[in-house]
Amino acid sequence: MRNVVTRAALAVVGRRDTGRPPDSAALLSALPVPVVLLDAENRFRFVNHAAEQFLGISAAQSRQMSLADLVPPDNPIFPLIRQVRQDDVSVADHDMTLESPRLRKQGITVHATPLPEEPGAVLLTFEDASAARALDRQLTFRGAARSVTGMAAILAHEVKNPLSGIRGAAQLLEGSVAETDRELTVLIRDEADRIRALVDRMEVFGEKPIERGAVNIHRVLEHVRRLAHTGFAAHIAFTEIYDPSLPSVYGNRDQLVQVVLNLVKNAAEAINGAGNPNGEITLITAFQHGVRLAVPGSDQRMHLPLVVAVRDNGPGIAEDIRPHLFDPFVSTKPSGSGLGLALVAKIVSDHGGLIEVESRPGRTEFRLHLPMLSDDPDSN
Repeated sequence: MRNVVTRAALAVVGRRDTGRPPDSAALLSALPVPVVLLDAENRFRFVNHAAEQFLGISAAQSRQMSLADLVPPDNPIFPLIRQVRQDDVSVADHDMTLESPRLRKQGITVHATPLPEEPGAVLLTFEDASAARALDRQLTFRGAARSVTGMAAILAHEVKNPLSGIRGAAQLLEGSVAETDRELTVLIRDEADRIRALVDRMEVFGEKPIERGAVNIHRVLEHVRRLAHTGFAAHIAFTEIYDPSLPSVYGNRDQLVQVVLNLVKNAAEAINGAGNPNGEITLITAFQHGVRLAVPGSDQRMHLPLVVAVRDNGPGIAEDIRPHLFDPFVSTKPSGSGLGLALVAKIVSDHGGLIEVESRPGRTEFRLHLPMLSDDPDSN
């Protein structure tokens, strides 16, 4: 691919001033990979359509800009470009961060190639590995969910029956023991109920097939917002940033309500726990080109262009817990069971989707990438 891109870039350089668009420029523009051509002063000589989206600038804007206008001069991409010019070799660097007030890209692979016929010119291609990493994490989450599924089956079989016996015995003793011992029988009964409730919660991880259809995600979000406003988020402001033309999600409405409700509840608890009087939760929908992913239990491959995000202005998630956020029994709450986000990850995975989280102090955002069918049914 890079050889094709390089040859096309040479043609772009050689035919820059012909007065008509060269065929090679059309070729580069059609590539789905962001491609940028810099001159010897790091000014933009050419950006294709994918690069316009990646960098957040138009081709017309790029002609008046240099790379230093987008990323700070201490960014590692500049030493990479200097090495290409000095050694006249192609260089690749992985897991790079391109971050500035105008640009925020993490986990980027950058390939830099010199153009022998244009001294000082460097061709850059960018590969965003975030979707691949999200897919890897999703497979990990699904594996963890399966382990919980197995544990739930064991607990349901081996614990529930004797637990019922223990609770029944405690209930019988409660009426025949002295008043001083009655508190102990009540404690046994209450703890047996608590363990049974935990087992019941774990049983929702079972591998049961879900019924899917066309779901209007905006109705799901509005339903959750109304629930939140009348209960746990009564004093938190909600903002909606919706794409009204968004097609239907191919999914299960009740399960999607459960996912969004869990995320909104966590956001509200984070805001309330920090005592933020100006707490705000933002619900977002958008359409973007996504990846294709096989749906579990099906030979279909789903496109994931539908993005649903829940953002809050709470204190953020501690850095040491972020890698394990969707693992079962991991919780930042003193009384939490750590099953809520694990269940969210499983439901999203069962839908053939992806879930990502980005967090820093004052801003946490969970993003769901959800599927739609190419022949989308009417919105429900």
